[in-house]
Parts: sequence; structure tokens; C-alpha cells
Amino acid sequence: MAGVMDKFLNTLKFDEGDGDEFYDYEDDEVEEVRSKKPARVDEDFEDDKPKSKPARSARSTSVKSRRVNAGGMEVCVIKPTTADDSREITDTLLNNRTVVLNLEGVDVDVAQRIIDFTSGASYAIGGNLQKISHYIFIITPASVDISGDFQQILDSSFNLDGSM
Repeated sequence: MAGVMDKFLNTLKFDEGDGDEFYDYEDDEVEEVRSKKPARVDEDFEDDKPKSKPARSARSTSVKSRRVNAGGMEVCVIKPTTADDSREITDTLLNNRTVVLNLEGVDVDVAQRIIDFTSGASYAIGGNLQKISHYIFIITPASVDISGDFQQILDSSFNLDGSM
């Protein structure tokens, strides 16, 4: 049986040698070409981005922006209708704008997906997400600090027994 296997391997040339007799060494010489000019390094990456915004689909998302006089900061109120609106929220955060997220009237499962996506985006950029009320959240980029506990402030401010 070993004889048959040896003949088979000899036929295919797998048993001995590494095939050097078929290798053409003349093609191995590669001429090195060096550029006389150093490669230009572009320091400004923002100019490389396209200036046009992507086309938006027709949806009923209401986005309201309100300017705040604190150094050109902007606060955007976003009321999403689908989980796809999470991308718009993230883009707003990436533009260093604070987002007030209103999830009133949104399906619970969709709202959970929006919060999951948005909290991950906020964490990734070093931002902050805090609950203001049951359906309203504030999400800030890393450049904005949130002080105080909104839930505690709201609970102490609005007593249902009539005393303030």
C-alpha cells in the first residue's frame, strides 16, 4: 500500500523537494522607488467630510431647537416616533448639542430601544443621560455638565397633597 501512495505522491511531486526547480528567481528583483517629496499630511479632517446632509425620509419626528445664551450652546427637544430616530439624537449629541428627549406616546418597546441606543452613544462620547420625568430624559455631550438630581428636584417641587 505504501508503494501505491509513493507513486501517487511522486506523480503529484508532493513527496520531495519544494519546487525550487520551477521557480524563476529573475523576477524577485524589485526596484525601489522613493518619492523625493514627503507625503502631505492633512491635519484638518473636517474638510474631508461631505457638506451635504443625507436625505431624510418623510416621518413625523418633531424637532425643536432653542438657543441658549451660554457660549453658543444649543438645546434640542426631540420627540422620536421610531427607533430609527435614535440616529438623529446621536448626530445631535455629536454636534455638541444637548438633547431633551420626549418619549411620551411612544410604544414601550420602541422607547426602550431608543434609550438603549442613546445611552450607548452618550457613554461612547463621554456624555451624560439623566431622567427628568417618567418619559423625558436629558442627554448631554461631554462638554456639558449636569448638576443636581432632576428626579429628586421634581419630586420635592411637585407634592400632590397641595403643600409646596
